[in-house]
Amino acid sequence: MVVKRSWARAACAHPALSGVSRQHLGELIEEIAPRWAAARESVLGDRRGGSRLRAAGAGRKQKLVFTDRLLVTLVHLRLGLPHAALAELYDVDRSTVSGAVREVRALLAARGFAVPDRPGLRLRTLEDLFAYAEAEGVDLRTDGTEVQVRRPRAGRPGRKAFISGKKRQNTVKTTTFSDGQGRTLLSGIVRPGRMHDQTAVRTEGIAEQFHRHPTVKAEADEGCRGLAKDPDQVSAPPKKLKNDAPQGDKRAWREARRRQSSARICVEHTNAEYKQWRPLQRYTGRREDYAETHLAITGLASDRSARRATRRRTSTELLPFRQTTS
Repeated sequence: MVVKRSWARAACAHPALSGVSRQHLGELIEEIAPRWAAARESVLGDRRGGSRLRAAGAGRKQKLVFTDRLLVTLVHLRLGLPHAALAELYDVDRSTVSGAVREVRALLAARGFAVPDRPGLRLRTLEDLFAYAEAEGVDLRTDGTEVQVRRPRAGRPGRKAFISGKKRQNTVKTTTFSDGQGRTLLSGIVRPGRMHDQTAVRTEGIAEQFHRHPTVKAEADEGCRGLAKDPDQVSAPPKKLKNDAPQGDKRAWREARRRQSSARICVEHTNAEYKQWRPLQRYTGRREDYAETHLAITGLASDRSARRATRRRTSTELLPFRQTTS
C-alpha cells in the first residue's frame, strides 16, 4: 500500500500529468496548504459543535494527505481523468477523490491571476484589472472563447440558452483579458453560449469600467464593436466596405484590418494556452461547476505566463547616420 501510493505520487507529480513544473507545484503546496488546513479545521469544528477534545493529529489518519489531494486535482484538470481512475491509482474510494477535487479546485479558483513583474499581486475582479491597467499604463487585449458542454436534458428550463449561434452547439462562453505579450491578466465572465459578446459587455460591467477609466486602452474584436465608440480608447476592426468601393479604399481597409488583427492576435494565443487543458477543450462535467473549473485552470496558466520576461522598448530611437563631407 505505501509503495503504491508513493509511486502514484511520483507519477502524478510529473509535469506531463499535472500540467505544472515541479517548482510551481512546490509553490502551490506552500501557498494553498495552510488555507486548506484552516478550511478543514473550520468544517470539523462545525461538525463537533465546539473546540478540539484531542490534540491535533490524533484520531484516524487521512487516506489522502494534502499533497496527494492537490496532485489528483491537477491531473483531473489537466487530462480530464475520471475520479474512478484516480481512485484506483491511489487505492481509495472514488468519493475520496471527488471530495478532494471539490475542495482543492475551489481553493485554486479563489487564487486570482498573477501579475507580470509584480510577485505576490493577484487580480480577481474587473475593478482590479482596470485599476492595474490604469496605474501601470498597460494596453489590454480582449477576446471571447467558447467551450462545448453537455446538452441539458429535455424539458429542463433554459435548454436553448446554451446553443451557440456560431458553432450551433451547446457551449459556454468566457472573456479573456491579456497584455500586449499575451500574458493572462483576467479570464472569466462565464455566460451561456447563446449570449452575444456585446450583450455581455453591457451586462457584466465591462463597458462601465472603460467609462470609469478613460485612460485605459484596449484592442477588441468584431463582437465588441460597441466598445469602440471612442476609437482612441478601444480599437476594433474597421467596418467592411461596400462592393462598389474604390480599390484604393479596399486596400487601405485590408491594411488597417491586418494591423488591428496583428495587435490583437496575442490574446488569441492566450486562449490557445487554455485549450491545452482537457476540460477547456470539451467540458463533460456539470455546467454549474464550469466557472470554478475555468478560474482554477486559467489561474494556473497565468502563473506560467507571468514568468515570461517583459519586452521593453528602447529608451532612445535609432536615427539614420548621414556622413557629412567637409
